[in-house]
Amino acid sequence: MPISAKIRMPLDIAMTVATLVLMGGNYFFESTAVHEILGVVLLVLWAVHISLNRRFFLSLFKGRYNAFRILQAVVNCGILLCAFFLMVSGVMLSNHVFAWLRIESGASFARTAHLLASHWYYVFMSLHIGLHVSLIANRLGIAGVFKSKAALVATRMVAVLVAGYGIYAIAIRGLWKYMFLQQPFFFFDAERGYALFFADYIAIVVLLAVAVHYVAKLMKA
Repeated sequence: MPISAKIRMPLDIAMTVATLVLMGGNYFFESTAVHEILGVVLLVLWAVHISLNRRFFLSLFKGRYNAFRILQAVVNCGILLCAFFLMVSGVMLSNHVFAWLRIESGASFARTAHLLASHWYYVFMSLHIGLHVSLIANRLGIAGVFKSKAALVATRMVAVLVAGYGIYAIAIRGLWKYMFLQQPFFFFDAERGYALFFADYIAIVVLLAVAVHYVAKLMKA
């Protein structure tokens, strides 16, 4: 197996975990430097991810587009656009890693862009995962498990339950408020704690991934 194939799954897992932690803003660590460093790490991982999947981007303007390919292009290009704004706004807001650049203007724009791009990025990332559920199952070596009707039914039931909780999580966390700038600053609900934060945001990933997975199946039918 080529090295590129071996690192794909660990890379994707690392990117997802880093994103989950970064969604907590600066509340998980005493120093904002940790958030900045983790953000830089995520961008480096994205550069590697894009390099490994460069064929997709090189073929964007080739061939015909059906409904599924349009969806795939929108999701992947949406991630790239959000990552770009996260990078630019992150550098502008940096008080540690990029402080040597001495950027003293545009802070208001950068805060708004960072808040907006981070939450849209999270949505696009979740949709991206949903578009590759079958591929992920194959890489994890669990695709064969779903050949059993009982295992398939059980998995779907769990997915539906978690996705159902994801609807509640979106409401309680006000994800849509950040996406449409109805809340201009990030609020971390300390009363719900860290464990529920991760549970909520993981459930949101599952909800969006499950939804787009079945939408994609309908498009391919």
